[in-house]
Order: sequence, then C-alpha cells, then structure tokens
Amino acid sequence: MINHRQLFLQHVAQTSQSPLSLHMVRANDCFLYDDKGKEYIDLIAGISVCNLGHNNAVINEAIRQQLENYSHIMVYGELIESPQTLFASLLATHLPQDLNCTYFVNSGTEAIEGAMKLAKRTTARNEIVALTNAYHGSTQGSLSLMSNEYFSSAFRPLIPGIKFIDPSTPDFTVLNENTACIILELIKAEEGCKPLTQDFVNHIVRICREKNILLVVDECQTGLGRTGKRFAFEHYDIVPDILVLGKALGGGMPLGAFITSKATMDNLTHNPVLGHITTFGGHPVCCAAGMAAFSQLTEQKLYDSVEEKEILFRELLKHPKIKSVAGKGLLLSIELESEKVCLNTIRKCIEKGLFTDWFLFAPNCLRVAPPLTISHQLIERSCEILLNALND
Repeated sequence: MINHRQLFLQHVAQTSQSPLSLHMVRANDCFLYDDKGKEYIDLIAGISVCNLGHNNAVINEAIRQQLENYSHIMVYGELIESPQTLFASLLATHLPQDLNCTYFVNSGTEAIEGAMKLAKRTTARNEIVALTNAYHGSTQGSLSLMSNEYFSSAFRPLIPGIKFIDPSTPDFTVLNENTACIILELIKAEEGCKPLTQDFVNHIVRICREKNILLVVDECQTGLGRTGKRFAFEHYDIVPDILVLGKALGGGMPLGAFITSKATMDNLTHNPVLGHITTFGGHPVCCAAGMAAFSQLTEQKLYDSVEEKEILFRELLKHPKIKSVAGKGLLLSIELESEKVCLNTIRKCIEKGLFTDWFLFAPNCLRVAPPLTISHQLIERSCEILLNALND
C-alpha cells in the first residue's frame, strides 16, 4: 500500500530535491506531532505565521462562526463583507493616521505585487528600488526584487526598472526622479535577521521625502508583534507610505494586505477601473481568523513579553560553535561556522524533538522564530536541545 510519504513525493509539487518529509498530523500551541506520535517544539511557527500558536481556540471559534454565515460569495471589492470591513477598521485604529485603507489579498507576495502596481500608478514613474539580499516573495514581480542571481536568473526576463541598494555600501543615487518607490525589509530576515541601521533608514526616508518617492515597508515577517512592537517600523520612528503584511496576518490562514492612505489607494479605482483585482483576496473566513488573532495580540499585548524572551534566548545560546545571534525580538538567527554544520545541527535538533530551519540567503544560520506564546520554560528546553545537538 502506498503511504503518505510516497503520495507526497509523487503527487505534491516539490520546492527542493530534499524536503523534510515529516508527516505532521496535529499541532497545538508551540508543539507539532507527527504520525508516530512524536512531539516537536516548534521553533519557527510556520516561518513566522503562527504568532499565537497552533490550534488557537479563539481563532478556531471565529472560523466556525464565519463558516456558519458564508465563505466565498463574490470577488473582492464589490460587496460589503463584515469580516473585511471590521478587520480593516481594526487595523486602522492601530496604525498611523495615513495608513487607513487596506487592500486584502491572499499572501505576502501578492501584497508586494499590489504595492508595486500602486506605487507606479500613484507616481507615474517606472523604477523600483529594493535592497540587496532582501526577500519579498517568488512571484514574477516580487522575484524581480531579489538581487541574488542564483534564485532569479532561471526566470528571466523579469520586470524591468528594478535597481538595488546595498545597505553596507549604499549608492543613494539610484533613488531619483524616475523612482516610484523603495521597498524595505527593516530586518532582512532571509539574510540572517540583519536589522537596518537607524542612520540608513533615516537617510532613505529623507531622500524619499525630498524626491517624492513612496516608502514601502515589507513587514510580512516582522509585523504583528514578532519584534516586540505591533510593527517593526515603530522601532525606527518612521511611517511608511505603504505597509505590506502577510504570514501572521491571517492567524494561520492565507491572508496578506497592503495598506496606505485612502487617497493613494483610490488610484486603483480608475484609469483603469479595476486597477487591481482578486477573486479570493480578503476571504471572509481568513479575515475572521485574522481579526481574531490581531484582537488577541493587541488586547493581551503579547508583544510586551517578546523582548524579555529574546534576552533569555541570547543568555542561553552560548556555545563555541555559535558565532553570533542576530535579529530582534523573536525573529533571531544563530550563526554557525558553515552551511554543513547548520544543516547537520537542524537534523539533530529534529531528531531530538526541536523543529527548526535555515535562512534562504544565510544557509549557515539557524532560525529562531517561535510562537509569541512560548514560555520561558519552553525556551530553556529548546536551548538545551539545541546546545546538545551542537555537542553531538
């Protein structure tokens, strides 16, 4: 009889030639369980998705209640659907005044695509600037923002008019009268959780204001409490023109969004009409789940305990094989001496019941991005397993 692993490898499209191929059958809070009943501490939360943990009772109830009313009834933007309107309104109350209009989509990469179109439509300019070694997704537009040729060259030609700035040796002249927007990851997650410096961000903001360039901040990984504030841009005391959200936005359900002012967003309504459309974007069930998650996050202020948990991780993660710990809040990267050591450590961690992974542009770094609900006791247990894996 064909087992699930064989079905997975034969009939489910693969993203690499060596998937983990673990058969997970259940998840709860900070734990995953495989088909043999083995328990794993989840140290990556579905790659910064399950900020409130798995199988959250409040989110589950919101999903059940919405399913009793309706799931999909019409393409996006035509009918008044309460889950969309209420969630968009709630987000506006927690964001700066000019971030008051939300366009819901299905994922972070779709939100980037929408933000790119909106920036071009608003400014009537055709160039976009991104940072080197930033990751914004892998659809055609977002892939065009990737400087790493290993991941992008096979899919050329990509979208023209893309330029890059290296924050370590910045050439700010790429920001000019042809630039529609610059897209920033304030913490370059896939490069190993490297925060941008305040001086660099301040310089970018000043140029944007001088040259009427839109500032787009991608908070798919950093938003919704992960860095110790509701949104990472709060650490830098800036306000983006367009904010991009994804991953944790849906409380474990597929949901993304780009958020800007009502006046800017209205540019998508004319010349042409239907400037950006989606069938399933802002799915009512996903919006209900997202609103339940965001309400819990903000009402319980779960982000207030993130800094002390980061400090505990940093205190415990001491080992001769650990070169550094980078990042902010519960988006951390453990730098090891090589990709080989990192992959071997990940394998040993998984064998010992600790589920973790590496970074796209930093394969020598191990990912630490657990649910925000992780306890101090579980942090200590996780670090003990990880250090034992390094000792083996």
